[in-house]
Amino acid sequence: MNISNRHVLVVEARFYGDIADQLAKGAIAVLEESGISYTRHSVPGAFELPAAIGFAVRAIESASDAVPFDGFLALGCVILGETDHYEHICRETSHGLMNLALTHGLALGFGLLTCQNYEQARVRAAVDGKNKGAEAARACVRMMELKGILLPRPQ
Repeated sequence: MNISNRHVLVVEARFYGDIADQLAKGAIAVLEESGISYTRHSVPGAFELPAAIGFAVRAIESASDAVPFDGFLALGCVILGETDHYEHICRETSHGLMNLALTHGLALGFGLLTCQNYEQARVRAAVDGKNKGAEAARACVRMMELKGILLPRPQ
């Protein structure tokens, strides 16, 4: 299936800017290699990722002149601290994103790193490391392909 005419919303949580930059670099390389256009927006932290994607979905559903997105990519990082704040942010962000994907049938790439420390995050985000941004983008691309097979969009 040809998906080169698709458009993706990339939302980056910027709390750890250098980690977000690496995640975005890996993700954008995959999108560009696939011939997929994208729009990038940033939010302060991981907790805001579901709301930002939800804003876009509601705009698409309610306005005929809204930019249509075929896929969504959530990028960010949460690092364990001294309190249970980490647990709440990871759980609620993940739940919010999954809820959006299921409720609205979104092709969503999940690029939220949940790490024990900064070094783990750095290795997982680095394009010359585990390149999790690229993995999330590949997941988004595959979900757009699958959605197109199972539920073709009107031409």
